[in-house]
Amino acid sequence: MSTVPNLEEGLRAYRDVLGLELVERGELPKDLANSWGCPANVRSPYAVFRPVSGEPCWFRLVEQPAHANFRPTRTYGWAAFECTVEDVWRWPKELPADLFTIVGMPKNIANMKPTFIPMQALGPGREMVYLNEVLTPQSDLFLPPAKSPVDRIFICVLATPDREASVAWYVDALGFDRGTDYTIPYTMINKAFDLSAGTQTTLTMVQKDRMPIVEVDDYPEAATHRPRHEGMLPPGNALVTLAVNDLDACQVDWIASPALRDGALYEGRRAGTTHGRAGELLELVETQ
Repeated sequence: MSTVPNLEEGLRAYRDVLGLELVERGELPKDLANSWGCPANVRSPYAVFRPVSGEPCWFRLVEQPAHANFRPTRTYGWAAFECTVEDVWRWPKELPADLFTIVGMPKNIANMKPTFIPMQALGPGREMVYLNEVLTPQSDLFLPPAKSPVDRIFICVLATPDREASVAWYVDALGFDRGTDYTIPYTMINKAFDLSAGTQTTLTMVQKDRMPIVEVDDYPEAATHRPRHEGMLPPGNALVTLAVNDLDACQVDWIASPALRDGALYEGRRAGTTHGRAGELLELVETQ
């Protein structure tokens, strides 16, 4: 989920440009906003989208005022959502400048096998979106090829002050698996912090079996906690919703007790929200 200052612009960006299907629109109910610890977001306009392929992935936008002190890729929390696309090379010329700011053109990643080609852009709420064309699955990861022009989110990028503590929390508290560590010259981080192009960042993939879920990134000491309006969602990439088998097995502190919820994302299932080790908002939906 990302925040945008104007939902109509969000609709233009995600529905009309990226080609996602609008499946739900409304105002946030009180109990849902409170379950995120965001009472000031009650009645905020929102929209939910999904890929036209029908893949089980939802993109949610919530309207709230922009925060003047928010700078993408400079703070802890959710830093980016990585989507799989059919043809990454078409997007540099198809993203309108009034809705998207391209911050990374398509290119191969140094120190990694050429399994996908990423591109990075900021959306209308300064949320970071990666558009990745999968070339071939890696041996230790399954990278899902796109089934529509813009398809599912397959990695959520987390910026953290303590990578090892965050990885351990996802493994121990939620039952995910620790994947491979990668050390790369991370262009987005180096640009954001004015570091030399060759500065290396280590990241760890959190996954379930071979499916990647969360990329946990070490962030420089200059990173800070994200500024946000009182009682509202963090600006930009705000919250991630993941499916789990059993909420009662999750060893977390809930913001509010898990409850049954309706709507496109929930379909009558129980859901609850907690904070991760980097302060990120993580919503969990029960599938059993």
